[in-house]
Amino acid sequence: MYGTFREHLAGQLAEIESAGLTKHERGISGPQGARIRADGAELLNFCANNYLGLADDPRIVAAARHALDTWGYGLASVRFICGTQDQHRALEQRLAGFLGTDDSILFSSCFDANGGVFETLFGADDAIVSDALNHASLIDGIRLSKAARFRYRNRDMADLEDQLRAARDGGARHVVIVTDGVFSMDGYLAPLREICDLADRYSALVLVDDSHAVGFMGEHGRGTPELLGVADRVDILTGTFGKALGGASGGYVAAHQEIVDLLRQRARPYLFSNTLAPTIVAGTLTALDLVEGSGDLRARLTENAALFRRLMTEAGFDLLPGEHPIVPVMFGDAVLAARTAAAMGERGVYVTAFSFPVVPRGEARIRVQLSAAHTPVQVRACVDAFVASRDAVAAG
Repeated sequence: MYGTFREHLAGQLAEIESAGLTKHERGISGPQGARIRADGAELLNFCANNYLGLADDPRIVAAARHALDTWGYGLASVRFICGTQDQHRALEQRLAGFLGTDDSILFSSCFDANGGVFETLFGADDAIVSDALNHASLIDGIRLSKAARFRYRNRDMADLEDQLRAARDGGARHVVIVTDGVFSMDGYLAPLREICDLADRYSALVLVDDSHAVGFMGEHGRGTPELLGVADRVDILTGTFGKALGGASGGYVAAHQEIVDLLRQRARPYLFSNTLAPTIVAGTLTALDLVEGSGDLRARLTENAALFRRLMTEAGFDLLPGEHPIVPVMFGDAVLAARTAAAMGERGVYVTAFSFPVVPRGEARIRVQLSAAHTPVQVRACVDAFVASRDAVAAG
């Protein structure tokens, strides 16, 4: 019975391989960090979401280790049965206080948070207006809702207004605007002030997935709403602990009390998934301590990103503009980007090339991600490797 299906799958895999789009996973020996050992080689790592360098922070590791002795390995249950520890509620309340919301609710990932929020909150009488470049988790979550769907061009406020007008003209009961805070392939920030202004004009809610900003953007690291001065105007925040906040796993929704309360009653990924592991909870609480206690890491990250952008621009590379530590280095041609990334690896720098369908055709790139764990010497070494690799690929 599997024979014909096997042939079907093998054909798809062959097509992916022939198009040069096969994703290869490199084995890392040891912890995540600015320098890693991958496939037996020592490499500078410039492609992780480890923005604050906390993934191997000894204080977080110690907190997680202590949690094993105090709270055990796992809860073997969902929250409402017998899977809630005191520290789970402590993290939810701490996170809400940090983000300035009434409450928050934990999920096993931000993908699950986005997978649970739309079906629970918005029904057939409602409308969801979503940015065209939103993360896959938002797109998949929206698909689970029976609400009418509208999509606007990336960061295009005129098109957003057109879609809001269409939603209202269609008689929508409730309307929600959905956007990433930072678009991860480009490093662009959502224009949240303008989005909130339109939300006020059309009586819409605003939901922001701030996964690529929480912990390091804004004066206190509270993300794009803080950075752009609209923290009190965003109704629903989703995000992850798997990037700046320790780099492990877990996600959340932070929002008004009634929203969180209803999610706790009806969100399927919450009700039917095991509780977040005790070590993750304890480590994340410590990560929040570190984020709140000092701006040094955020300042270092900003300096590293600015240094990289300046040096790469001086070296003649085409960068997408921005202020985020995601810095796309544009090549256009997918083969050229892939060969350059491979040449970088030969020179001791780990980066990843992205091409269609992850990004639009003709916009192949190497997405560089800076970390507070990088030193200025390492940033300069990355730029030197780009220059040498560009020359080597050009020479054939």
